[in-house]
Amino acid sequence: MRKLFFVFTFFPLLLSSQTINHWETAVFDNDIWKYLEGTYEPDTNWRKLSFNDASWLQGEGGVGYGDGDDSTIISAVSSLYLRKTFTIVDTSDILASILNVDYDDAFVAYLNNVEIARANIGTVGDHPLYNQGSSAQHEAQMYQGGNPSQFLINTQVLKDNIVPGNNVLSVQVHNANLTSSDLTGRIFLSFGISNTSTNYSPTPSWFQPPLIFTSSNLPIVVINTLGQNIMDDPRIVCDMGIIDNGFGNINSVYDAFNDYNGKISIEYRGSSSQSFPKKTYALETQDSIGNNNNISILGMPVENDWILYAPYSDKSLMRNFLTFDLGRKMGNYSPRTVYCELVINGDYKGIYILMEKIKRDNDRVDIAKLDADDLAGDSLTGGYIIKVDKYTGTGGTDWLSDFSNIGGGPLYIQYHYPEGSAMLPQQLDYIEQFVDSFEYALSGPNFTDSLIGYSKYIDVNSFIDFYIVNELAKDIDAYRLSSYLYKDRDDNGGKLTMGPLWDFNLAYGNADYCSGGIPIGWEVNSGCGGNNPFWFERLLDDTTYQNKLKCRWEYLRERSFHQDSIFNFIDSISLYLNDAQQRNFQRWNILGIYVWPNYYVGNTYQDELTFFKTWIGDRLVWIDNNLGGNCYEILGCTDPLACNYDILANTNDGSCHYNSSSYDTLVSNISISWNGIILTASGDYSVILYNSVGCDSIVNLNFIFDPASVINYNSTNQKTLIKITDILGRETNGTRNKFLFYIFDDGTVEKKIIIE
Repeated sequence: MRKLFFVFTFFPLLLSSQTINHWETAVFDNDIWKYLEGTYEPDTNWRKLSFNDASWLQGEGGVGYGDGDDSTIISAVSSLYLRKTFTIVDTSDILASILNVDYDDAFVAYLNNVEIARANIGTVGDHPLYNQGSSAQHEAQMYQGGNPSQFLINTQVLKDNIVPGNNVLSVQVHNANLTSSDLTGRIFLSFGISNTSTNYSPTPSWFQPPLIFTSSNLPIVVINTLGQNIMDDPRIVCDMGIIDNGFGNINSVYDAFNDYNGKISIEYRGSSSQSFPKKTYALETQDSIGNNNNISILGMPVENDWILYAPYSDKSLMRNFLTFDLGRKMGNYSPRTVYCELVINGDYKGIYILMEKIKRDNDRVDIAKLDADDLAGDSLTGGYIIKVDKYTGTGGTDWLSDFSNIGGGPLYIQYHYPEGSAMLPQQLDYIEQFVDSFEYALSGPNFTDSLIGYSKYIDVNSFIDFYIVNELAKDIDAYRLSSYLYKDRDDNGGKLTMGPLWDFNLAYGNADYCSGGIPIGWEVNSGCGGNNPFWFERLLDDTTYQNKLKCRWEYLRERSFHQDSIFNFIDSISLYLNDAQQRNFQRWNILGIYVWPNYYVGNTYQDELTFFKTWIGDRLVWIDNNLGGNCYEILGCTDPLACNYDILANTNDGSCHYNSSSYDTLVSNISISWNGIILTASGDYSVILYNSVGCDSIVNLNFIFDPASVINYNSTNQKTLIKITDILGRETNGTRNKFLFYIFDDGTVEKKIIIE
């Protein structure tokens, strides 16, 4: 059954028989305000209309210091108290109200002693002390050409508290601390009027009426915070509902919550992105008593931890969405993503991406669970999720590598799963020592050795794929920030694996520093590369690794990394988002406006997409022309099985021959094994032959699969393991086969694999 809070969840005018005719502003920032510098606690009645403020100072707003746009300059203080009395002619004409505040760093606003908005301090209903610092820093916007933050006042609160005649707007503004270089309070109060009357003043030029949002082809996510403010920490518990009538159908705000309807805990998420007015949120689905509620949301596998990601400086709205899709097409786990439109407390927030949080789970990072009693043997060896990231300074969450980054600075590695505080010393020591062993092997003189070199510790293919995606995107945060790795138990591979991919909002030309805007140059050793771990540069010193990288790139360029494939994906998403993006940019009027750290500023959404596609096309060509390695080179293998085959053969019955007389007489090979099941899809494949000493020999037959395919080759090694794989060695799923053995007069054995 639908919850009653719905009537407060959406913009209330949707449920009213009256509509807004126009908007007017009753209180401006440059009005004459009464103010008190916060050097002591004011009278507890200061928020009331009846309070006598004759002893307070007065001056033209805005009031503050340090930003250069304050009409009334005050001393450096912890807080500032403001009062403005205004007159209402007819309350029946007023249908809605918006408070716009340009503030540094926090504030609480009251209408006739009733709280109507706050940001960055305390919780709803409390009265912060005069010397209380903000919970986060927030820079004022208007002095640097931006707009003040907008707060939609709850309609019922407005109706219950505004009165004909005199009213008072009271605001307390708080600094981060006494050493802060600035403090600002610039406040505007506007009303939505039901008729043509003009009892107040025209709105400022930057004023944007609230968007009336009724329906979407995207799922609609509705959050009601129950009067609480969402903060960076701690989480608040509130209500969430999701409307999803299926792809191709319209979702209406009047529809029942049919995908999710229940409790969540929620908080802000992100680092630099928290300075944006469009916030990203981390949320956890909960049951009625506060326990985790593992549930499928919008078709994604069952879990309880989710992210509502807010594309803001990324005006294509696609950079993360595209990247994660490419990751999945490469055969790797990347967080699943679903576009939606978000409403919080009746305030339309625009296009969001509901996505999976990175965590250990059978449907996410599928590694073993590490319990408190996993302290020895194979159970100690996994699973772990770690990441390369900046130093947190909180203690117990990261460790310092024995090796510096390539710029000579410290390299920090963070625990992600389990959290550092949840691990026992044996577990902390194990994963740190394993990473140490990898780094020492990679940096050593024998780093290419298959027995003692780096390949003993890492899943090489995952490092190659991670490199390819980050270099295609030329992500300025690549390798040094939010770069995840995981390790499963030794009995399930046990090597360090790069991924999942994360945080590409500053990629694909969307950064005006570290050469992020231009589609040339390697991110691994230029741009912001001075903070990168040495791993990826060192790997490129290995010819075998570089050749595999080249092969993988060429393989992908014929498939998911083909320009047509990427452009078609972008075009299909832009069509899907066509109506929603218009609402998004009406809510967030940033097209044609620089938002940190934009390299390019397009005047329209189509301009942004054109730049996005052009940049990707140029980047693909640049990598094609500059990536080292030789895909047709035998990868350092001395096995006579592969040493003399025709490297350019492109035929369904191509063979690998040898010309060594020492192998003229062989017996029938009865030890050949096949790892695979049934091949279900047509496509290009290669045969990889593994000899007894672990030498990888690519026999590149490039055959097209069909149920009657026959692959012929000659083998001189009784312990060869035959696999059908992609060009990088990933075994294809689903192959059934049988072997036919033919012994020739000269003693060689020809074996045919018949794929059915």
